[in-house]
Amino acid sequence: MPQTAPFAAVRYNLDHVGSISDVIAPPYDVIDPELQDQLYKRHAANVIRIILNRQEPGDAGDEKYERAAKFVEQWKSEGVLKQDESPAYYVYHQQFTVDGQTFNRRGFMARVRLQPFGEGNIYPHEETHPKAKVDRLKLTKATKQNNSQIFGLYPDPENAVISLLDEATKGVTPIEATDHLGVKHVLWPVTDEAVIAKASEAMKDKPMFVADGHHRYETACNYKQFLTEQSGPLGDDHPANFVMTMLVGMSDPGMIVLPTHRLLRGTAKFSSARLVARLAGMFDCEVVAGGLDAANAVWSMMESADEQGLIGLYAVEDETWVLAKASEGAFAKMKELAADKSEDWRQLGVSLLHRLVIDDLLECQGHPKPTYVHDVAELIEGMKGEGSQAESDSDEPYTLAALVMPAKLEHVEAISLHKERMPAKSTYFYPKLLSGLTFNPLA
Repeated sequence: MPQTAPFAAVRYNLDHVGSISDVIAPPYDVIDPELQDQLYKRHAANVIRIILNRQEPGDAGDEKYERAAKFVEQWKSEGVLKQDESPAYYVYHQQFTVDGQTFNRRGFMARVRLQPFGEGNIYPHEETHPKAKVDRLKLTKATKQNNSQIFGLYPDPENAVISLLDEATKGVTPIEATDHLGVKHVLWPVTDEAVIAKASEAMKDKPMFVADGHHRYETACNYKQFLTEQSGPLGDDHPANFVMTMLVGMSDPGMIVLPTHRLLRGTAKFSSARLVARLAGMFDCEVVAGGLDAANAVWSMMESADEQGLIGLYAVEDETWVLAKASEGAFAKMKELAADKSEDWRQLGVSLLHRLVIDDLLECQGHPKPTYVHDVAELIEGMKGEGSQAESDSDEPYTLAALVMPAKLEHVEAISLHKERMPAKSTYFYPKLLSGLTFNPLA
């Protein structure tokens, strides 16, 4: 890993805002208009006004970024935001429940020296999109700070680094927040220079795999380039050489990866018989009776088998699920369709779904962007035209649904080391990191 360094974060002053829970928010890209409105109403200083300032009547262009910057300056001048006196590593725990089991994910926030993807040992695993990077760069230019952290993973089989930092939190008063999903977030600053030095030394030879925040990472690189073009090369210690990052060991027991299922519009409408015919020779198919609600049974079978080659497809024509298991024919075809990719990439469930099933066998290449959901219940609601899907770009009925297995941490590592990118939304690291716990000044 490149240099990992402590930083003096700008943080909310609890004497001004009261409860930290009232001013935090999830990452901007998972906030739908309804949640955005709720966060606006929750507190006058909620971080939503910075990370996702909404369009106001009369806006003609980029006023929302200017408003975000004004809030930053106003809150600093009023003492709502205050910079810590000493550089720190910020130990960050997230306590949450999945399927009735309670987990505690442990990591720490630091500054990580930037390396362009492909030039060092910081590895991406998902594709990025220009529109999102333009948006985040405008916000960074306006506010001159990292407003949300990158999520980085590093190998540490014994969890030695976080154990060292956890030990240093004893006697330190944390701040605690609970988000809109009931996840508890706990933060401790660790300022002991000896502990920081030891942790930094332990991190220096480790690679980092970007779990979440690919757009923000590339934006940080673009912002550094912007400053260089404006004023010439930056000094080695210039804050724009770094990006605020949450670092979590890949062996941490709280590292949970949830699936990301797909709802599609603009495809042909299939019957189960037609799906089975299209998949013949590539997949062994089982038709599952019970209508749309049989999604729960299909997903249960997929989870129990825990195989990347299992895909659930919903045929809207006869309201029937098809459980498809990739055969040798599927993997042989993938080698033909994706000859430029590694075997690790070709065997991913999301790769099989998009490259082989949707684009090739079902001939639905060029379909509109899918809606992504993480719960089977959300998928069922979406197919019924109910619920709120934050990722949705339309209110037209869906024509196809797919249940797909999540990529695992070993897939992230292997494919990243091949310097490949997974298809979009291959992973969903739960829970999301909060915005508003720390800000990293870049000027």
